[in-house]
Amino acid sequence: MLQQNSLYQDVIVSVKKSLTFDHFYQRIKPDISPFIAATSKLPLKNVDDWERLIRWEISSSLQTYNSKSAKIKNVFIGSLTWLDLCNADGFKRERALKVLSGSAPNSFLLALVVRKLNDWVPQVRAAACDVLLSIAEHSDPDIIVDTLFITLPYWNSWGRMGDAEKHILMKVISLNKVAESLKKRLILSTSGPAATIFSQVGRIEALDTYLAEIAELSVQPSLRAKAYRCLLESKFVWVEGITWQWVDKAYGIQRRIPVLNEREISTTNPFIEYLKMATIDRSPMVRRIAGEMLIKQLGHIGEEAFKLAEVLASDTSISVAERGRYALADLAKRV
Repeated sequence: MLQQNSLYQDVIVSVKKSLTFDHFYQRIKPDISPFIAATSKLPLKNVDDWERLIRWEISSSLQTYNSKSAKIKNVFIGSLTWLDLCNADGFKRERALKVLSGSAPNSFLLALVVRKLNDWVPQVRAAACDVLLSIAEHSDPDIIVDTLFITLPYWNSWGRMGDAEKHILMKVISLNKVAESLKKRLILSTSGPAATIFSQVGRIEALDTYLAEIAELSVQPSLRAKAYRCLLESKFVWVEGITWQWVDKAYGIQRRIPVLNEREISTTNPFIEYLKMATIDRSPMVRRIAGEMLIKQLGHIGEEAFKLAEVLASDTSISVAERGRYALADLAKRV
């Protein structure tokens, strides 16, 4: 809580310092270096709350300066670039995006640019589309991956973000440096929505060449399970959005269900090789998928089917062993 309060005060002070009022020239001379320094310390959780705080502080600071210069009808304000991404004025947000160039100073400020893909002003969304790829090409890939980790799990709930905006973000992920960094982050992540992020990235081919590596080396069992399923089914499946399904029209009862989409992929190794790897994985979550896929492809595997079924049937996990025993019983009927 103390750290949160400290960061809160740092952001407020940084906005005020960035809007330095020049009494001699009766105008605001922007210097956003304090703002960049302060936002470099911010966590990427609750970005919307931080953005709301910054917007409020910009507005209140400008009102204060305007009251000081009451005799001047228009206080000249130079470009506030990154700071103006949080401005309540859509014209200033659009202008800020149009003048941005080079790399993103930190993860938080790049996250602000990505959030403009869902801005309530269409012109701001268009400006974000125009500039995002260029910024990403010059930015540290780790900064980009930080932003992807807080964006991809939730972007299906961004109601104003359309196909054009999603396409731009996918082009960012397609950059070689970003795909490589994302692969490493996914493999090493010990917690968080890594499997969800992996599925969303499956819309494009960015991670296709890393699938076997992700399946074998990822720390999170859920991610290994998702990667093995992709390899065994030769396709990526992801949630495209949410729709409503009637449960009882007479009483007006509906429920939300996910809308799925998929993309076929090509794999480098035979199906049986991936199945063997999944069968001996350290997590029962992955071994359950191995049992499921063994049962589905039982008639096409050949002699290896019996050996794999025996391994699964002797598993310490009850749910895995059940699949193994079912496969053995099915094989016995086929003899």
